[in-house]
Amino acid sequence: MKSFLTIGLLVLSNAFMTMAWYGHLKFKELSWFSKLGLFSVILISWGIALFEYCFQVPANRIGFKENGGPFSLVELKVIQEVITLVIFMVFTLLFFKTETFRWNHFVGFIFLVLAVYFIFRK
Repeated sequence: MKSFLTIGLLVLSNAFMTMAWYGHLKFKELSWFSKLGLFSVILISWGIALFEYCFQVPANRIGFKENGGPFSLVELKVIQEVITLVIFMVFTLLFFKTETFRWNHFVGFIFLVLAVYFIFRK
């Protein structure tokens, strides 16, 4: 159960972080947002990123072996990185229609899956 909760929280945290880091690139199409200066955009992104931490910190605390969770620190990081890239690709394909998923992206994801396999191998 803790593993599913950890992964779910990591998915949520990465969704917010992706929005904070890259969402403003799409939001510029909104009339009110396009008039904001860089500092205002930074503050908005920082506010979105706050929610990322509200999910990331509990995910790591719940999932970490030394806190009674199922994952080592290295396993948590690899899970987080894979989730980050998957969320990023979904976000990119849904919101930025100019981006495409190419064969080299697919090969890269295969290597990520292999990385997870080797990290979790006992």
